[in-house]
Amino acid sequence: MAFVIQSRFPRTARRVRRASNSLDSLGRHAVFYGRTIASIPRAVVHYRTETIRLVAEISMGTGALAVIGGTVVIVGFLTLFTGGTIAVQGYSSLGNIGIEALTGFFSAFINVRIAAPVISGIGLAATIGAGSTAQLGAMRVAEEIDALESMAIRPVPYLVGTRVLAGMIAIIPLYALAVIASFLAARFATVVIYGQSSGVYDHYFSTFLIPSDILWSFAQAIFMALAVMMIHTYYGYNAAGGPVGVGIAVGNAVRASLVAVVTVTLLISLAIYGTSGNFHLSG
Repeated sequence: MAFVIQSRFPRTARRVRRASNSLDSLGRHAVFYGRTIASIPRAVVHYRTETIRLVAEISMGTGALAVIGGTVVIVGFLTLFTGGTIAVQGYSSLGNIGIEALTGFFSAFINVRIAAPVISGIGLAATIGAGSTAQLGAMRVAEEIDALESMAIRPVPYLVGTRVLAGMIAIIPLYALAVIASFLAARFATVVIYGQSSGVYDHYFSTFLIPSDILWSFAQAIFMALAVMMIHTYYGYNAAGGPVGVGIAVGNAVRASLVAVVTVTLLISLAIYGTSGNFHLSG
């Protein structure tokens, strides 16, 4: 029957095959993510030293990445220039309608809710995530993961669980640095470059900066780190095809993690600010 359908309706057969492959891939992702989350307690108990080493590697980088300061410097510069761009655009746009004094409000609102989380997630995917995919992929094609299994070492807790845990630990100071950098850059651009009074900027900034927004922003960053690390470790752990396959795995992982970053931002924004917005234009 399948042969008859494939021969008489080739387009329909291809579409069915693609849908089946997509469902199979989704199932493999779900099973791997479940195993990863279940392996985190074992990583905490048995592989604390490896987790600490990975936290240091993720934060400061290794090899050529360590020369420029690793993920700390990259994420810091990304959010620094993003905060400056927000100030420039906000001052110019608000100045067109005569309310450039509200640039401080613009910085407090946009940086915390949108810019800093998304830019930090992109930086994580491009540095921590891509590095983890390349490392695990190289180990897979070199049969090092099979060697761990032959030594009765569970590869998922040792290789995947520790990396996911390290990423979730490292994201907290990294994101704190990112938020501070975005705030400083926005203030510098508004006060020093455009010459707005520092008192006016600080008044509107402190008035409209909601502490709960910062806490939700950190929660959003942690969920992003979890999604990015699980996606990248999946593609690295299941890489195949030699060095070319590792490169393909890194590309696929970065693409999927970038989609995950904006998806997490959308879902959390809908969950927290979807009805009321948690915002009142008063003060």
